[in-house]
Amino acid sequence: MKAVVQRVSESSVSVENEIIGKIGRGLMILLGITHHDTREDAAFLADKIVHLRIFEDGHGKMNLSLPQINGQMLVVSQFTLYGDCRRGRRPSFIDAAPPEKAIPLYDHFIEQVREKGIPVEQGRFGAMMDVHLINDGPVTLILQSKNEVSR
Repeated sequence: MKAVVQRVSESSVSVENEIIGKIGRGLMILLGITHHDTREDAAFLADKIVHLRIFEDGHGKMNLSLPQINGQMLVVSQFTLYGDCRRGRRPSFIDAAPPEKAIPLYDHFIEQVREKGIPVEQGRFGAMMDVHLINDGPVTLILQSKNEVSR
């Protein structure tokens, strides 16, 4: 499981020109899921992201986490994070989990974040989406589940 984590001052996601998710200050997450990911991977990554200390404190140091700033999260599924561009000019997405595997893990990730008291908005799995954000900093990190790191 991979996540692109962006610290934002605001973010939204639209489907067919209709906003389906919108947040203020917080984190915009692009979440990619592969074949070997588990519920444990989703729980690990959710906990890691929620508690990342990437928001500035009163001294301008990145020292605060999402709960400490009363932040929100927007989560968008992103199978293209598993695009393999090593051969040819068109990416292969064979490493991306199929919907029947990915959707339950995507939902579990969101559930884990909500259980930590974080308000979560989300995209629509498998839909063509327009994502808008104001990247604060900019701060962008790429995180992976334990299984992904050990592969």
